[in-house]
Amino acid sequence: MSAQFPVARPRRLRRTPALRRLVAEHRLAPADLVLPMFVKEGVSEPQPVPSMPGVVQHTRDSLRKAAHEAAEAGVGGLILFGIPAVKDGTGSAADDPAGIVQLALRDLTSDLGDAVVVMTDLCLDEYTDHGHCGLLTPGGEIDNDATLERYASIAVAQADAGAAVVAPSGMMDGQVGAIRSALDAAGYRDVAIMAYSAKYASAYYGPFRDAAECAPQFGDRSSHQQDPANAEEALREVLLDLEEGADMVMVKPAGPYLDIVRRVRDAVQVPVAAYQVSGEYAMIEAAAEKGWLDRERTIDESLVSIRRAGADIILTYWATEVARRLRHR
Repeated sequence: MSAQFPVARPRRLRRTPALRRLVAEHRLAPADLVLPMFVKEGVSEPQPVPSMPGVVQHTRDSLRKAAHEAAEAGVGGLILFGIPAVKDGTGSAADDPAGIVQLALRDLTSDLGDAVVVMTDLCLDEYTDHGHCGLLTPGGEIDNDATLERYASIAVAQADAGAAVVAPSGMMDGQVGAIRSALDAAGYRDVAIMAYSAKYASAYYGPFRDAAECAPQFGDRSSHQQDPANAEEALREVLLDLEEGADMVMVKPAGPYLDIVRRVRDAVQVPVAAYQVSGEYAMIEAAAEKGWLDRERTIDESLVSIRRAGADIILTYWATEVARRLRHR
């Protein structure tokens, strides 16, 4: 760049809204967004999540309605989390053909067809009575390899029910390979895997654990989720998942880990997702409720920052709301 002030005036391109739109380097589109949704067994009406204003645990009927609204807004995908009526040590409801997520999947795939990508979270924490992401040893530690067998069975059950994408979130070693092998053996070679590859042991998940009713009954998840201090480890996890057959990779949380999103985007040639998690959502909603932030501008800025960092896909609880706004701009 050779020109200097007063010849060079970068503000020329920021002078009007139309100019700013014309030269914007990054844009959001409704199809970039995925809406996380909770469906709970045994409730007759949606249950509000107090720590996440505007988010509910759905009934099957209210889930169908909200899914239609998301599809009409142009949202690219939905990802389902289930809360069963009964939990046990092995999370048996997770792969039960009559389990709440499998029933909801059949509803949505019947209703929506290919209008929106229906995804499923694949983990055990919502289904186990101890709240951990896998089976436990007698000593109370997570048994990695035994858990892989459960994940494989859950993946097939979700594919049977119509999932287009399964998203393993447990951060078990070898989970993607076990799931890919099971899906292929069951004839589901076209079901994609979106791996939660760089999922950090984050304090930002607090409200989600209210929504999914999955708080650990003892200990925490630091033995399998990543240390927030580590970045190189994230790239190792991502590359391992790709070697095992992941079709897409994810960084979670999004906002506090934009540097990781960027590093992953630069390192891989597959779609990169980032999950704007419950704590990110709750903080903005709480500050906006106090009048401390302009709610819509802050939401939009937070999402553009994730896009700018390199995410192709953004999981956000504001997906339907933002998609509607984008379509009317």
